[in-house]
Amino acid sequence: MFHCWPWPPPHPMPGGGGPPTNPVPSPRRDHVNATTTRLKRVVIRIAGDSGDGMQLAGDRLSAETALFGNDLATRPDFPAEIRAPQGSVAGVSSFQVHFADYDILTAGDRPDVLVAMNPAALMANSADLSPGATVIVDTDEFTGRGLKRAGYDRSPLESGELDRFQVHPVPMSRLTQGALAETGLSRKESERARNMFALGLLSWMYSRPVDGTEAFLRRRFADRPELAEANILALRAGWNYGETTESFVTAYEIAPAALPAGTYRRITGNTALALGLIAAGERSGLPLLLGSYPITPASDILHELARHKEFGVLTVQAEDEIAGIGAALGAAFGGGLGVTSTSGPGLALKSEILGLAVMTELPLVVVDVQRGGPSTGLPTKTEQSDLLQALYGRNGESPVPVIAPRSPSDCFDAALEAARIALTYRTPVLLLSDAAVAGGSEPWRVPEPDDLPDLRVDFATEPNAPDGSGAFWPYLRDERTFARPWAVPGTPGLEHRIGGLEKADGAGGISYDPDNHERMVRLRQAKVDGIDVPDTDVEDPDGRARVLVLGWGSTYGPIGAACRRVRERGLPVAQAHLRHLRPLPGDLAAVLGRYERVVVPEMNLGQLASLLRSHYRAEVVGHSQVTGRPFLAEDLAGLIADAVHQADTAGSDAAADTAAKKGSRT
Repeated sequence: MFHCWPWPPPHPMPGGGGPPTNPVPSPRRDHVNATTTRLKRVVIRIAGDSGDGMQLAGDRLSAETALFGNDLATRPDFPAEIRAPQGSVAGVSSFQVHFADYDILTAGDRPDVLVAMNPAALMANSADLSPGATVIVDTDEFTGRGLKRAGYDRSPLESGELDRFQVHPVPMSRLTQGALAETGLSRKESERARNMFALGLLSWMYSRPVDGTEAFLRRRFADRPELAEANILALRAGWNYGETTESFVTAYEIAPAALPAGTYRRITGNTALALGLIAAGERSGLPLLLGSYPITPASDILHELARHKEFGVLTVQAEDEIAGIGAALGAAFGGGLGVTSTSGPGLALKSEILGLAVMTELPLVVVDVQRGGPSTGLPTKTEQSDLLQALYGRNGESPVPVIAPRSPSDCFDAALEAARIALTYRTPVLLLSDAAVAGGSEPWRVPEPDDLPDLRVDFATEPNAPDGSGAFWPYLRDERTFARPWAVPGTPGLEHRIGGLEKADGAGGISYDPDNHERMVRLRQAKVDGIDVPDTDVEDPDGRARVLVLGWGSTYGPIGAACRRVRERGLPVAQAHLRHLRPLPGDLAAVLGRYERVVVPEMNLGQLASLLRSHYRAEVVGHSQVTGRPFLAEDLAGLIADAVHQADTAGSDAAADTAAKKGSRT
């Protein structure tokens, strides 16, 4: 059975108020004046000015879709500026949602429907559309001034350049103002509800419920009930426009997806990661402290954790990146689960204290939500270019385990895994998310608490010196994990000193002995190399594949969708995805050796591919993209199909050569 959680039921407007007189009627749940067509899937993108509510409209469409029971994936896209120049292409904000009646892996390659709230939104997004796509435009915004700002010499609604699409001109601004005429709101305030009009129209077109959105609006504007009702009026006006106008004669239905039984909620990657950290704190029995400095696209982790103080979570919004990781490391020294979050530029600033965590061998989780770089780069766009920084971006031999979630919901499990490694092996751990995973959303099956891993730790409680002196040796290691004992400051008899200077093996005093330094360097490396990680999970349905597509992080969805398309053509291809990037799975060398060609798509210039070549001398074909956007499945499918054909040709040539040699010997 499919459940969605948590979706609070609608409740009355605060104060017992009601809607204004002569309200727009509530939407019907059937389509009286339109035929209904059943679809398997659809990709919708809504775009307009940054600050005009595109993210809110897309978020609500996604929420209602999750409530309906479809599988879905989303991709928000917005400029770095809080309020970019109005009407400019650079200032366009968009939200894409892909939903279906089956399991999907990406937010979709190309929109089937584009809602363009102004000319700039059309200019920025029309190139992504396929012929025959539906385009809905707010004609009230296609004026001379708006067209000029977007770079149009003449209106695209009249020039013929949109003839390959199904265009629906809708005067959304005037219709919204008309619906809100009796609310007493100003023209400017009324126009801000255009996003709800567009949402209502889309909800009618694709048979989405709107009750949850109406309840959401009443909660969001509880202190301004007149704004809540105005937005609800606009939402209903959009729905009823679809029902009554002759422009839209077809509505669509997409049945719920057959997902495994359980309790589900829609979740973003950053929220899932935050909840995973909370779960790690609960399952370890340790207080959780996040020391963080706000930075896009990681700030939502700080925001989410700050809401959950009832779980023993303490959040510190530090004055800078260095202070944030310093507070987290201090929490680890004090016996807590220390966490810090950042993005690429912040990770560079944290590197010195990250090295201190390596030297002190304290458990610490460092979250890097990658974005386009270098420097400030592309703050709101995605990239995977911090892998080498995560592996090697510190002075000295400073090994740190690195893991990467593959999807928004996987961030929950990745956070738990990062905490497990940090606590078990007494080491800092780097968790490499990225903007596509962090901001995207999908249904997440809420796990049962008892099914989560037991992360409890044993603190040192008594002296452990092997010489019987009654002293405490802070670097006397566990024989299996090489982890040192963790003593909470203030424990009687366990007074000890740690810091950034090299330590004597076992006793832990400061040591400049060259042989001791080499031993400690090798012990720290051996501890990380010996971390227990699962074997590589390879998807090779019929076992005939000669080509393996190997990825990491957010490329999982596009690679998986591309492999599905290639297999549908009858071409065999194998897929594997790495969560653990240090240490790599122990069987990876054998896995790579089973395939004639290994294709590694990455949103960087080939960082993992170069590592695989150097570590395993494998026949690796890297495929790079650094556009700030995720891969398109259609592009990867073509690349993979070509690799399969080349491998088949090479195999046929090799077989022919072998046969010829046998013939010459006979």
